[in-house]
Amino acid sequence: MTLAQLSITVALLAGLGLIASRVGLSAIPAYLLAGLLLGPNEPKVLSLIRPSEVTDFVAEIGLVFLLFFLGLEFTLGRLVRSRWHAVVGGTIDLLANAGLGLVVGAAAFGLSFAALVLAAAIYVSSSAITVKALIDFRRLADDETDLVLAILVAEDLVIGLVLGFASGGGGAAGETLALVGRALAFVGVSLAVSKWLSGAIDRLLDWLPREFFLLAVFAFVMGAAALAGELGLSEAVGALMAGVVLSETSVRAAVEERFFSFRDVFAALFFFVFGLSIDVARIDSVVWILAGAVAATLVGKVGGGYIAGLVGGLTRRESLNAGVALVAHGEFTIILAQIASRNAQISSSTQEKLVAFAGLYVLVTATVGVALMKESKAFGRRLFRAPRLTQGG
Repeated sequence: MTLAQLSITVALLAGLGLIASRVGLSAIPAYLLAGLLLGPNEPKVLSLIRPSEVTDFVAEIGLVFLLFFLGLEFTLGRLVRSRWHAVVGGTIDLLANAGLGLVVGAAAFGLSFAALVLAAAIYVSSSAITVKALIDFRRLADDETDLVLAILVAEDLVIGLVLGFASGGGGAAGETLALVGRALAFVGVSLAVSKWLSGAIDRLLDWLPREFFLLAVFAFVMGAAALAGELGLSEAVGALMAGVVLSETSVRAAVEERFFSFRDVFAALFFFVFGLSIDVARIDSVVWILAGAVAATLVGKVGGGYIAGLVGGLTRRESLNAGVALVAHGEFTIILAQIASRNAQISSSTQEKLVAFAGLYVLVTATVGVALMKESKAFGRRLFRAPRLTQGG
């Protein structure tokens, strides 16, 4: 990627992202579309950039920053406060959507590791898109929002473990179990550090001058990602846990403020680079998987969220709003496909199908999910009319 190509890329990302925001949609599908248009695959009208070591490195930095910021949003205190919604709502969400996702995965790839990856990709909603939509539609204060956020936290915990072995699982049972064990240990140690060493980390970072503060945080995040990679896990889980550790410190706001621009730029480039690998010519091989996954998502997310809301004491309208808010998929689905594409235990043809599926699936669910969320209250009023008062005679 030359400087000229980089400037064209960033300008296109900014333009498409602005258009998406103006029409009330997430920028993630726009970034994927930019990669698809400028990439080497069909359609080849604007093929300017090919995947290379440079684009791979840029995508890796974007992945690290994206997961780091997601980890910053997770705190043990927040989990404790919403533990009922997280446990009950999260369990219903997991059973409904991972179950339906596994059905689609097994139909597509048989009883294999690739089917588990596909199930996880269908299970996990987009925290970034959902939270942004809640803000844009002014729903942060709504009663069902606590349930939605709690389910997202529960999903983050589950996917944090899945990310740990998505890049190397699928081999012999003993190797996969060992990888799962290392992932559990890594997450457990990170949560322990977050709980008991956050004070010491806090004092150190607070003492450092601004320049060295930035360098120290950057080194910590990259070091955690590298350590996870050395353990045979995905760098993504290391970055996620680095965010979890710093989420309990008083400098969390300063970290978010000073690294926010890095996150936005590199995350946009991550989705763009993933878009480079999407081949529209392969749509015929994944269209039925895509159709099944979208149908499973609408049934699982809306139905599961509705049931979780009713169990949690919400009204039928609020429960519907909660389910619809979880339809959009984005960053984690792309990340899972990206990581699985490096897994030597998965055949190259299956890797290509997972990548093609993930890009198209996010394009569809992110667009449909935000559109449904925008109109969910109107749907609720039509479906669940308020009872009429009758006059006594």
